[in-house]
Amino acid sequence: MGEQPIFSTRAHVFQIDPNTKKNWVPTSKHAVTVSYFYDSTRNVYRIISLDGSKAIINSTITPNMTFTKTSQKFGQWADSRANTVYGLGFSSEHHLSKFAEKFQEFKEAARLAKEKSQEKMELTSTPSQESAGGDLQSPLTPESINGTDDERTPDVTQNSEPRAEPTQNALPFSHSLGDKSKGGSHQSSAISKHWEAELATLKGNNAKLTAALLESTANVKQWKQQLAAYQEEAERLHKRVTELECVSSQANAVHTHKTELNQTIQELEETLKVKEEEIERLKQEIDNARELQEQRDSLTQKLQEVEIRNKDLEGQLSDLEQRLEKSQNEQEAFRNNLKTLLEILDGKIFELTELRDNLAKLLECS
Repeated sequence: MGEQPIFSTRAHVFQIDPNTKKNWVPTSKHAVTVSYFYDSTRNVYRIISLDGSKAIINSTITPNMTFTKTSQKFGQWADSRANTVYGLGFSSEHHLSKFAEKFQEFKEAARLAKEKSQEKMELTSTPSQESAGGDLQSPLTPESINGTDDERTPDVTQNSEPRAEPTQNALPFSHSLGDKSKGGSHQSSAISKHWEAELATLKGNNAKLTAALLESTANVKQWKQQLAAYQEEAERLHKRVTELECVSSQANAVHTHKTELNQTIQELEETLKVKEEEIERLKQEIDNARELQEQRDSLTQKLQEVEIRNKDLEGQLSDLEQRLEKSQNEQEAFRNNLKTLLEILDGKIFELTELRDNLAKLLECS
């Protein structure tokens, strides 16, 4: 592909509102990639941005474009080809400055490319003009034949076919000197036929132009007559209007006064309407304030109830903690007593064991 990205950044894209020409309309819901592209085949620079598969910016940079920083993070430029103004919102001032520098750089490159293209066009057009002049100076140009200026002019404005024919008819001049006289007579015959055909064409065009001129002259005369009639009618109507104005001067004054009164009444009605709308708005605000007050009272009451219940729960929790602590103390005392009883029981068991052993020994001895 001849077009490749050379610089990319991310920004929020906006376009000017085509109706108001004042407000910005966002064309992307989030920050998208905005890239500079260079087309090596056409030697042009473009700014392109895609939101998904939709191209939201497709602007070709021209030397007369200007990128303007309107704030620390926002910049814009106008595209006359797209008949719109693009705006970009960046995440930082550094990104904006970098984009502006690239814009200026590629704008200058576009200007240099345009100048080089114009120089190439001038260089290529100069040889073509010289070759065209050489064709006009060939032996078959209109200057070699007697005729009027009107007859010679159309041949210059014709297409390339009359120039191709002399080149073909001039080929006999490349033959040997023995055939020179024969080639000259053939060339004269071809010239005569060519210019007879041109003369017939010019006569036909002249007849058509004469007929059109006569028709135009007749139309002009008719238009002049209609214009004179319209002028007479306009003068008559002007006089009639003057008479009516003189007769109805008082009526006009009354009408003017009536119009002023009507305007005053209309203004008062509009003022009254505005006041009524303001009253309705105030009533709605009062109703809303009442509803808010009721909601506030209800919430306050609920808050108080919640605080009372919270206090009750805190009292119950404190009582339960005391009971738990007491129960733990009782259990600890019970464990201690049980431990003491176990120790006493162990001692008694040991004593009983010794007593049993002694009794057993006595029985053995007896």
